Amino acid sequence: MISVLLVAHAPLASALAQAASHVYSCAPERAGTQLRTLDVPADADVESMVLAAQALIGAIDDGSGTLVMTDAFGATPGNVAARLVDCGKIAVVAGVNLPMLLRVLCYRDGTLTQTVDKALSGGTQGVLQVAGSPVQNQASRSAPAGHDLARIHHQQ
Repeated sequence: MISVLLVAHAPLASALAQAASHVYSCAPERAGTQLRTLDVPADADVESMVLAAQALIGAIDDGSGTLVMTDAFGATPGNVAARLVDCGKIAVVAGVNLPMLLRVLCYRDGTLTQTVDKALSGGTQGVLQVAGSPVQNQASRSAPAGHDLARIHHQQ
């Protein structure tokens, strides 16, 4: 099974893993032993973070490969992650969000390439604009047509 390492600005990596554990509380193996986090502090030394990340990968990779997910390409965590790429063994995807992580944790039984594809589709499909107008002040706000529960709640 593909292992997952989250490398992000502190405390984002841990927060994402904690959120995934919450979502998959009924299936703890999904967010369990092959998921690790590396929260990168603001004053982090890239070399020491790369060594820490390599140690984490060594602890979780069963030979199937590891997907490293990072928050921002070009920032320190992204630079750490980029240094981990090892063709066919370690892949890196930047722009991690919760939908992306959940998709990866649910579908990491295939190849590393397939898992990267799931990450990219989960991340992009998880970003959308929710229909409706921007929030206005409480007195003038009304629910969009067809949202009777919101309208009822607003009137109470």
